[in-house]
This record gives sequence, C-alpha cells and structure tokens, in this order.
Amino acid sequence: MTYTMNFNKQKEEDLTEAFKIIDKTNIKQVCYTNQYGLDIICIDLLSNDLANELFKQLKNSVEYYDGELTKVRVFGKWHQIPRQQSAYGDSGLHYKFSDVCLPAKEWIPPLLATKNLLSSITGYDYNFVLINKYRNGSDHMGEHRDDEAELDPNTPIASLTLGQRRPFIFKHVDSRKKCGDKKIEKHKIYLEHGSLLLMNPPTNKYWYHSLPVCKKAPGERINLTFRKITK
Repeated sequence: MTYTMNFNKQKEEDLTEAFKIIDKTNIKQVCYTNQYGLDIICIDLLSNDLANELFKQLKNSVEYYDGELTKVRVFGKWHQIPRQQSAYGDSGLHYKFSDVCLPAKEWIPPLLATKNLLSSITGYDYNFVLINKYRNGSDHMGEHRDDEAELDPNTPIASLTLGQRRPFIFKHVDSRKKCGDKKIEKHKIYLEHGSLLLMNPPTNKYWYHSLPVCKKAPGERINLTFRKITK
C-alpha cells in the first residue's frame, strides 16, 4: 500500500483523511488459534508514514496520569507501574483493575480518528482506550488478563502498537499453576510499529498476556488498547 498524504502542516485532521484511503480489502493479517481457547489476529494496519505521524501526534497531545493513578495493588501492596499510563473515552466511563479506577479523559483528535478507523476495520464500536507508554526496554507489563466485569465479553480487545518492536507473551492459565496437570506452551508474537492485535473471545478467559522487560529494545513504544465498556 502507498500513502501520499503530506503531513508537513502538522494538522491533526490529516489523520482522519489519511485513514480514509487505507485499502481495507488488502490488509495483511495472520490468525492464531488453538484448542485451548487462544484466538488472536495480527494485522499489518498502518504504513510506516501513518504510524510515524500518529506516534508523533500522540506524543504531543496525550496527558499521562500522575500521583495515585500511577500505582496498582498487587497481593495487598501498592506498586508504582513500570510505564506511563492514561485513558480516554466516552463521557462518564472508567476502567477498574488492581484496585485502581481510571477515569476516561475526553477524546482528542488523533485518538478519535484511530477509534473510527478500528471500528471500520473490525465492525465493533469501541468507547474507551487505555494508553501505555513504554519509555525504554525496562518499562514493561506483567502477566494479566483483561477480564474485568465492565468489559463487553463479546467484543475483541484491539491493541495498536506504535514505536519500538517488542515481544508479547501469552501464557495459558493452567500453565501458571504450580500443580497444574497441563503443560501448555507459551505463545510469543512480535508487535510491530503500526500493527494491530485483536484478542477475540475467549482468549482473555484462558490466556494471560504480558510485555516483558526487553533491554535489547530500548526505543519508546506507545500502545493503544481499545475496549468496549458497558455502562
């Protein structure tokens, strides 16, 4: 696919126009499924130019949380998250995990343009996005499942990667048990700049996922995880 949009004027509305010319009938995708409930799709969504422009606009416009909203509760103790985090979405929405409640900030143009693009690609209407910024290879995300009660169980979670290529690990719930009777192999994929990962049901019921420390990948990475939250 070839994109000829001129971003020299740095207009945020350029993204909306640029996204319209993506050939949705010619998008490369790879599906991974198995008998243990893993159902994910990796899509080569954005060209390098479009991904670069979205990355730049987000760096200039996203406001990250500070204070108490940068901590999570794990096994009864509060820990500083090893990354920067923020959330945007429809008015009144929030997302709860690890005893933290993240209120949605009002949509900004680059996020709204991306949300509309993903809706046109997937057919799902997302109303919330969690943003994680990994400043270097030491920033990471521990094993977890996106299985909170307020998430629509029938809508896949859509995760868009911008910036540094990083490995993403899936681990089956039975393989995490010390006395588990199943030894199911981990599944590793590499998330590329401009790629979209769809985690379809029932993936988050059976599989934990993580973004481990990767000192060999020192560049910045911004991840946009779009969700459908039920009000």
